[in-house]
Amino acid sequence: MALLPILEFPDPRLRTKAVPVDPVRLADPAFQRLFDDMFETMYEAPGIGLAASQVDVHQRFMVIDVSEEKDRPMVFVNPVIVARSGEQVYQEGCLSVPGIFADVTRANEITVQALDRHGQAFELNIDGLLAVCVQHEMDHLEGKLFVDYLSPLKREMVRKKLAKQKRAA
Repeated sequence: MALLPILEFPDPRLRTKAVPVDPVRLADPAFQRLFDDMFETMYEAPGIGLAASQVDVHQRFMVIDVSEEKDRPMVFVNPVIVARSGEQVYQEGCLSVPGIFADVTRANEITVQALDRHGQAFELNIDGLLAVCVQHEMDHLEGKLFVDYLSPLKREMVRKKLAKQKRAA
């Protein structure tokens, strides 16, 4: 396995809309290694979700593990949210926007359909942190970041803060 570089805001590649994965590709050992590399990268960062777009692979899949023990890895290939209900405000962070956290309003409960890493279709009805994480990572697949939910002024402050952090590093 290998750590992958994570794109950081305001990198324009983060705005690329991901294309669907051909399920035939899931049988390719190199594609399976990519899932493993993404999990390793996410755990090392550390994070609870990572969309392919964040590692400059603009295809519709993401890896997630919201468990405390980091022992429930989930792969979502070609995910689609088919139902949303309720509303929750959650303070989100992002591996592509390091060190920045902000309140974001999202659906409280969602139903998501996807393929797993082996191409098997599944549907989950989820809420809480997992629902937030799925919605957050799916935004990445659409070329959207959590900072897009902020006011233009706050978004510009985030951009400047990250630029300052990079200069200091």
